[in-house]
Amino acid sequence: MVTETDLRLGVRRTLHVYDTGAPPGGTSPTSPGGTSQAGGGLAVFWHHGTPNTGAPPAPLFPAAAERGIRWVSYDRPGYGGSSPDPGRDVASAAADTAAVADALGIGRFAVMGHSGGGPHALACAALLPGRVLGTASLAGLAPYRAEGLDWFAGMSPAGVTLLTAAAAGPAALHDHLASSEFDPEQFIPADHAALAGDWAWLGEVAGKAIAAGPGGMPDDELAYVAPWGFDPGQIRPPVLLVHGGQDRIAPCAHSQWLARQCRRAQLWLRPDDGHISVLDCAVPALDWLVEQAGRH
Repeated sequence: MVTETDLRLGVRRTLHVYDTGAPPGGTSPTSPGGTSQAGGGLAVFWHHGTPNTGAPPAPLFPAAAERGIRWVSYDRPGYGGSSPDPGRDVASAAADTAAVADALGIGRFAVMGHSGGGPHALACAALLPGRVLGTASLAGLAPYRAEGLDWFAGMSPAGVTLLTAAAAGPAALHDHLASSEFDPEQFIPADHAALAGDWAWLGEVAGKAIAAGPGGMPDDELAYVAPWGFDPGQIRPPVLLVHGGQDRIAPCAHSQWLARQCRRAQLWLRPDDGHISVLDCAVPALDWLVEQAGRH
């Protein structure tokens, strides 16, 4: 069962929060001192892609229950029930995540992000090193204009056009979003198969995210091509980077570059997967997070 609440931040901002609650009988460390909280279990913050809402990943609920994992997440500003935060950068996700954790009484936690959620998950690892036990980024981007990375190489034409417009500024991005249509060629056949199966859920949350307009999508795209607000090289907690070799939305070279920057990174490269089918590796990634938490 997912509980949804609104968390007020100051006088102008609200985050819409999701929480599956602490599972019974869990003992994974989540408090600042490394001891379990009431109800036990490892709290894993889910950072959603673009455009999605922050609902935790329903296809992973059975595996999470078996592992004593508590899902916590929120709609990024501008999506769903969260108020906009114009000009936000990727780094802002760390402060928002910390605020949600504080409100729920969660001291230490793990983090998982898919697609556009990957950079936001890395922000938590970089800026909350005393609280993050481990971070998994699946099919995420590297910083724009990262030194030694051909950022657009291997990206679909639709993705190049979108992010080039974002790099040109809000007006160019607005014009592009107003005139563009979804290009199914961004996904390989394995992605379409995943979207027709368990990960059809992603289509549902994406539909909710844009039902009343682009929502937080423009702010996401602008944040990806602006300075992130942190250096991946400063990340101290262990990081798992999972990427499909056929990804046409966020090419695998992005995670390969990140793996060279993060001191405690592991890279799982899946040569035949794309942007969505790589989520078949999400359950092993959860096992990796549980393992990291168990070392604290």
